[in-house]
Formats: sequence, structure tokens, C-alpha cells
Amino acid sequence: MKPKIELLAPGGDVEAIKAAIIAGADAVYCGLDTFNARNRAANISFDQLVGIIRLAHQYDCEIFLTLNIVILEQEFKTLMKLLNKLVNTTLDGVIVQDLGLLYVLRKHFPTLAIHASTQLTTHNAGQIPFLKHLGAERVNLSRELNLREITTLAEVGREHDMLLEVFVHGSLCVAFSGLCYSTSASAGNSGNRGRCSQACREEYETTESGNNFPLNIKDNSAFFDLPALIEAGVYSFKVEGRIKGASYVHTVIDSFRKQIDGYVETGKLTQDGERLYKVFNRDFSNAFLRGDLNQSMFIDNPRDNSKNHLVDQLKAEKGESISVVQIHDAQQQLQLDKQEINASVDDKIAHLSIEKIKLSLSFSSEEGKPLSLTVTTQQASSKLATAEQETTVLFSSSCMLPSEKLSVDQEAIEKRFKNINNANYELVSLDCSNLGDNLSIPYREITTLKNALLAYLNEGIEVIPTVELPKLERHPKVDQENPQPKLSILISDEADIALAQETDADIYFKLPDAYKRGCTQYVDFFKQNPRLIPWFPPVLIGKDFDAALNILQQVKPELIVTNNTGIAYHAQKLGVKWIAGPFLNTTNSYVLLALQEGFDCSGAFISNEINRQQMKQLARPKNFKMLYSIYHPILLMASRQCFFQQSVGCEKPRIDNGCMLSCDKSTSIKNLKGDSFAIDKQKAGYPSIYNQDQFLNMDIIDDLADLFDGFMIDLTNIGAGSRVSPDKLALIKQFEQLLQGNQNVKSELAAMVPESTVDQYINGL
Repeated sequence: MKPKIELLAPGGDVEAIKAAIIAGADAVYCGLDTFNARNRAANISFDQLVGIIRLAHQYDCEIFLTLNIVILEQEFKTLMKLLNKLVNTTLDGVIVQDLGLLYVLRKHFPTLAIHASTQLTTHNAGQIPFLKHLGAERVNLSRELNLREITTLAEVGREHDMLLEVFVHGSLCVAFSGLCYSTSASAGNSGNRGRCSQACREEYETTESGNNFPLNIKDNSAFFDLPALIEAGVYSFKVEGRIKGASYVHTVIDSFRKQIDGYVETGKLTQDGERLYKVFNRDFSNAFLRGDLNQSMFIDNPRDNSKNHLVDQLKAEKGESISVVQIHDAQQQLQLDKQEINASVDDKIAHLSIEKIKLSLSFSSEEGKPLSLTVTTQQASSKLATAEQETTVLFSSSCMLPSEKLSVDQEAIEKRFKNINNANYELVSLDCSNLGDNLSIPYREITTLKNALLAYLNEGIEVIPTVELPKLERHPKVDQENPQPKLSILISDEADIALAQETDADIYFKLPDAYKRGCTQYVDFFKQNPRLIPWFPPVLIGKDFDAALNILQQVKPELIVTNNTGIAYHAQKLGVKWIAGPFLNTTNSYVLLALQEGFDCSGAFISNEINRQQMKQLARPKNFKMLYSIYHPILLMASRQCFFQQSVGCEKPRIDNGCMLSCDKSTSIKNLKGDSFAIDKQKAGYPSIYNQDQFLNMDIIDDLADLFDGFMIDLTNIGAGSRVSPDKLALIKQFEQLLQGNQNVKSELAAMVPESTVDQYINGL
């Protein structure tokens, strides 16, 4: 039996979507001009979306809409208007990042299929049932996973009836998707809001290893790994590229279509992939998929590599003796090839139409017979050059009777039918010339006839009535007897446990990202230090998730903080109270409800990306704590790839198993504006880049003390680089004084943390 494989194409604008459809995509994902993570794409209007759905379905192609950003509280009113329209289309699914939107969709719009975006950073076995419980029916896995890890997750997916998507081609982020705050902190353009400024593609001052684009990695391509991905159990092969044009989309999708079909038919790969080099690329790598993270993944050129690839080919064929003339001629031919591709694609999609269907309505009546409505629809066929016309006749249930007072005349008909236009149809004719004079039926039957017309136009599907979100109730703080926000502290060094003797603050202990096999040291550690609250990191892959889960299961602490939804899922199953960490990107009240109602969550850290006004709109659920980090290093990005290879160099050509556990280097890079960024690698931690300033928000204590149950300070020293950190005990005492209302310590804290910023709190999302 042939496996069912979906080829999922990007569609940034109407022409690119048409190109994907005609190239043989099984599905296309696209975005409207709001609520999607590719603001730089042209995107489409709602009316265009409806036309695109109609066109795609003629070619047995599905359409998925991207709503893949975090949502702000004040946006739900607008979002609900959109969802109420979408639910009455034949849209095939929505792609979502925000947990609050997942909650709203599952609860109020159950007919919309939900796909979990790659922005949710899904990479372990606990996250799949977590997302399933929130209503997702498929998940796009993190791009950093290798084949072995994908195979394991595919097995989990089958257990929970969850389909898996994997990116097989297009741009790669060097950072974990959904956990990149590089342009949010530095430029106010959040990747979690679709406004990534691509700091990873920027030019930096030449590094010690001689690179000007030290964060720029090659494009992803699994063109020759399709058999392994099919064997692994992947359902959907997803191509990145919603800011790319029609010729790019058609070339890539057509190439993958032929490769997939050829393999399914013959059991062999039949395509050489050379066409992929004729459209935009940064050269290609499948190193993440192979689990071979090496220096060859990087390329010191963020622009199109097509010409360079061509020169490399010539050198391979003719040796280094090729002439300038030969190179020039070849590049000229490449340019002609690209022009031919553009012209060919334009020609192939020229006949495809998403215009509204023309609608004509003709009414007639005579005494003793029902009111009749002749409905004629006409659309330009996308497969044929001729127009297609359909006619049907609808009738009232009652017969027309004489009436001099309430006549069903042209005015009565136009009042109810002239605004029948919708996203699918354009009313071009409303003919009432055959209505008899002084005849009537009960007016409710005219409404019934209108509803019958709407049902017919909606392909017989009953129109779903408008849904309104119930007003959220704002509950008081959990501890009404002590409403003053409490201080909490994050540490990661066992030596800092001594600080517990000097404060009654809650103390979180940050667990590492990676573990030695069979690691049990933290089980004993937490049992010996029961006051410490385990803090789980956002990324826990494979054996590292197993080790972290073992800590949770063996220790069974009273309370944990987790930035990983896989750990959250198992905490709820074990009956362990848990708090959602700041890296779960909580920006609205519906996230809080999703976590509390679905997983017995006790509280959540609110995202540091939102500002004072955006926080004030949040509604606390009953018996739910709201927390916020007021002092911490600002993480810009974390990666599975090594940042030292391209900055200061590394003697290892590739990352091996020991790198994660033993490497603890630090350095910095500087962009052409003179901004410096700390590169930090802790033992058993992922390589990370931090802002040059610490986050220090003293204003929120005056502004929103009534909203928050607690404020946290991060004393881990992670991301400090060569900077001398303030005395930790002194910091604790100063912050305790500040929470008690002593305004005098603000100047002292500012002096202790001279390189600080509060821009995110001011700018928001």
C-alpha cells in the first residue's frame, strides 16, 4: 500500500498560491494581513482567501491559514470576528502558536482543524499529548531534530492520533523557533509577532575566525532524505518560503512533487535536485536531519547563492583553469534560465481565477402557487477556458395569496436579498419583474427562503451562528491576607544554596538542558534540598527529556516551574503543582485559562515581551498566581548549533555528545552599529546569545503590584560573559527593600546594574 504523503507548500501571495496548486501541492499554507508570522510576505485578503479555497479544492488541494503568532488581550475581539467568518468557509485548517487561541478554538470553534505551529518548539514526547489535549490534530516539529528523534516522535504521534509535519526545504533559523527574542529586545520587532528582523542574517564585525555573517546558516533541504522521512512516519513534507515569489514556489514544489511521486512509484529517487539551485538559495544542508552539526552548515553569504553554485559546478567540471569569459557566459545563461522560469510559471497560472462567482436571483409569483426563486451561478472554470453555469429553483412552503396591505413586491425582496453578497459570490442581477401584484405570504417565509439560499450557496452546509466570547472574570490574588508581591530567586549554582539562609524568598533551581546517560544526581540533590523548587528549561530533547522526566517522577516535588509543555503534561498526570515559566510566551488571559482548565496549572510567568498597558488587560483566573521576572539577562536566542565555530573558532569540526556537557566557553560579537552581544555556553546548556544590557524593571513594582503575586530575580550569572556580576546577597536585600516600598534603593540598584534596560516593558508587542 502506497503511503499517504502530503506535500505542503508556502503561499505568500495569490500568484505564489496559484503556482503551488498548479505544481501539484497537496496543501498550501498562507496568511492574511494580520495574525500571521510572515508580516513581510504580501499576504492576502479574506475575500481572496475564499477564492483561493475554492480554486484549490478544484485541484484536490487543501488550504491552511496561518494564525501563528502570540495574541494580545485586546486583539481577541477582532480575532473573534475573523474566526466567525472562517468557520463558515471550507477552510481546511488553521496553524496556531498561541496556547490561548488553541483554547478558544477548541472550546468555541470545534469544526476548525487546528495545527500546532513550529513556533511552539515541539521536540519531545510529552509535548504531543499536551497539544492533543488542547485540540491540535497535527504538529510541525522543531527543525533541529534528527531522524532518530523524529522517528520516536512519530510513534508517539500514532499513539495519540497526531499527524507530524517536518520542514523539508527552505530557510533555516539558527535559533530554536518560538524562542528567538533577538529583534524583540534589540529593535522591538518580535519574531513571535511575525516581525523578525533576521538578526541572524546581519553582517557583524569580522570575527576572530574571519567571518562577517557568523550566525548565517545554509538553507534546509531534505530532497534526498525523503525515503528516510517516509520510513520515520512523517505525514506532511513542508516547504518554507512565504516571502518567496511564484517562480520559486513552483520550481521547488514541482521538484518535490516529481521526487515524491517517482519514489512512491519506483522505490528510487529519480530527481537530481539541480533545479533547486536555479531559484533563491543559500546553498543547502541537511545536517540537522542527519544529526551532524558541523561547520559546513554555515555560509558567509545571506544572499542568493545561485551564481556561486554555478561557478563551483564549472570548477568541478573543468578544473580551476576556467576563464572569466566562461564564468560570465554561464552566469548570463543562468539569468536567462531564471527569466524563462518566471515566464513559464506566469503562463501556467494565467488561466487560474479566484474571482467571485457571479450570482443572479430571479423571483416570480402568482396566486395559489409558492414564491419561486431561480438561482443562477456562473464562475470561470480554472480547468476549462469556458464559464460554468448552474441553476436551481427554490420555493416557499406557502402559496401566494391576495393581500392589499403587505405585498411581497420588489421593495420587500430587495430589502432582504440585495445584500446577499458574501466572500464567495457577487450579486450581479436581482430580477423582480415576474412578481405578481398584491400577493403575499408570511414574511417569515421570505426569511426561510433566504436561509435556504444561503445554505445552497454554502454547499448545503448549515451556517454556524456567531460566537461571542463570554466576559472574563477578574479574580483576586490567591493570598488575600498577604497581597504584597513576594520575591523569588532563580539560581543554577549549588554554591548559591547558601543564599537561602539569608532570605525567605522562594528559590528556584534551574536544571540543565542536557544530562549524562543515567544521570541521577539531581534526584538526590532535590531530595536533600526540599526548599528548592525545580525550574525546567524550555528545550529538552530525546534522552535529556527522559532524564528531566525521571527527576520529576522520582522527586515528585510539591511545586515546579517549567518552560517546557512536555514536563507540564507529566506534572499534571503526577499531581505535581506547576507554574508556567516565562518562555511559554504568555501574553493573554486565555493562555492562563488553557493552562489551568486543561492541566491544573497553579500560576504563570507573564511574558517579558509585553508592556504595562498590555499586562493591565489580563484577567486572573480563580486561585491562579501571576508572576513576572524583573531582573534577568536578556536571552536573544538559543541554538542547537555552535556559535563558537564562526566567532572565535573551535578545534572540533562538529558538535559531538561531549560538547553539550563539557563546553563552557563565552565570547562576544559586535554588529556594524557597534552593539555587542554576549555568546555564552554553560556546561550542559545550549549555546546562547544575550543582549549587552540586563533587564531591570523597577517601574512595574509601582505600576502593577496589585496584579502580580510575585516578582523574580535571576541570579544565575548566565549570559554575563566577562562582566563582573553584582554581589548576589546585596541584590537580594535591595530587591526585598524595594518590594517593601523603599524607593531609595532604586538608585542603588541602578548603580549595581549599570548596563540595564527596560525597553521591552515600555515598547511591548
